[in-house]
Amino acid sequence: MAHAYVFPGQGSQFSGMGKNLYDTNPMAKELFEQANSIAGFRISDVMFTGSDEDLKQTNVTQPAVFLHAVIAFKTLADARPDMVAGHSLGEFSALVANGVLSFEDAFKLVSIRAKAMQKACELVASTMAAVLALADEKVEEVCADVRRETGEIVVPANYNCLGQLVISGSVQGIEIACERMKAAGAKRALVLPVGGAFHSPLMLPAKEELAAAIEAATFNNPTCPVYQNIVAKAVTDPAEIKKNLIEQLTGAVRWTQSVQAMIADGATHFTEVGPGKVLQGLVLKINKEMITDGVS
Repeated sequence: MAHAYVFPGQGSQFSGMGKNLYDTNPMAKELFEQANSIAGFRISDVMFTGSDEDLKQTNVTQPAVFLHAVIAFKTLADARPDMVAGHSLGEFSALVANGVLSFEDAFKLVSIRAKAMQKACELVASTMAAVLALADEKVEEVCADVRRETGEIVVPANYNCLGQLVISGSVQGIEIACERMKAAGAKRALVLPVGGAFHSPLMLPAKEELAAAIEAATFNNPTCPVYQNIVAKAVTDPAEIKKNLIEQLTGAVRWTQSVQAMIADGATHFTEVGPGKVLQGLVLKINKEMITDGVS
């Protein structure tokens, strides 16, 4: 009966996130102020009082979600994870929770990642789309056909749960793929309001920039395994963790497979730490027998 702690990614942000922690917990306030100093601006103010539009900017969203999740985790006196995982950006939070990265180093890496991804988004017109109620294998097949026939980039990006897969690529590639997904029987194929193709080859410039920073950072031995997005299995070797974290930027988030692997390895209780309840819902869609709760 293992207890897994999981950490959300971009998309779970909301105005006011983390303010209660800042106001009521001295350690949380100190960590927020440390982050403000590292960032060079008061990111806490944007989190607490910024508009939804302010928080949608990738270079703000990612460090904001990371801060909320990690500070919430650090205020838990009795948190003893048997295993950890994070959805996309959330993997950095997971690596603080299991001791691989320090708070400061992880925040710096997340900030570099966010800025690099923002720049990559501006290079090519690209987007993402959610495909509902179509088998993963069929989604993969349609993406491959569109790539082969049109030369446009379109790939599976987020395996969120069975029947919910997000694809990523050029605007034209996504539009063509969505029509084909619906023709193949998808309940919906909906273009998402995002300005970039995360977890696709279009993130290669960001990957190269982030890789240099990750290689230079200190990665410690973990206190428990991390189930990384790109391989969907337990990883404990710091060198392998580094490699997988770099590959994640252009590779798919295999969340369905990661949760299934955690359950196979004994997880019965999943605690989501950070803003929102998205991961709790996904875990229950993957296996309704799981115990889930959240900390924010």
